[in-house]
Amino acid sequence: MRLLYFGWVRARIGISGETLDPPRNVIDVYSLIDWLKMRGGGYQEALEDPTLIRVAVNQEITTLDTQIHHSDEVALFPPMTGG
Repeated sequence: MRLLYFGWVRARIGISGETLDPPRNVIDVYSLIDWLKMRGGGYQEALEDPTLIRVAVNQEITTLDTQIHHSDEVALFPPMTGG
């Protein structure tokens, strides 16, 4: 699974992206975030409150309950504001 991080999520985790192989029980975005938080450090800090995270799966904005697959690209980013 290709993971991309943007904004303060990227700053706290310390990288812009990575390729990982989550366990089989990671079936949706929410369970992916829970699994990533278990990695500790910047992951825990960045993903502490999943309601503050916005997500795109395969470049489509989606929600935390969206099903994911190991071949997906998942982007995690903070809420955006217009201006």
